[in-house]
Amino acid sequence: MAKKVTKKEQIWATGRRKKAIARVRISEGKGEILINKVPVADYFKLDTLTNIAKQALVLVGAESKYDVNVNVYGGGLAGQAGAVRHGVARALVLANEAYKPEIKAAGLLTRDPRMKERKKYGLKKARKSPQFSKR
Repeated sequence: MAKKVTKKEQIWATGRRKKAIARVRISEGKGEILINKVPVADYFKLDTLTNIAKQALVLVGAESKYDVNVNVYGGGLAGQAGAVRHGVARALVLANEAYKPEIKAAGLLTRDPRMKERKKYGLKKARKSPQFSKR
């Protein structure tokens, strides 16, 4: 789940959403956010996805206090942004327990359980059925 590493003063946490998994490391710094070694604004080209990824930091007012390094894979960009948000929120709580009530009240510590529904046999997709022909 999440662990605290004292060797490099880094805090590790894992975030998940849909099929995306984000391994998050935060450390004291000046506010750099790197996702797969790319700045967050370049990785998530849309401002909405960038805001989702930064949401936990903005909520507690720690945007310029921590450097965030994320390795994320799987899923699409929206799922990856949600996974980054989840991982950063978990790491912030490990870094400072005083952040927990605010982050928990915003619902950022809860993993989003919504997943893609599986396709059923006899159907074209999860719920779409073949066209009905009366004659």
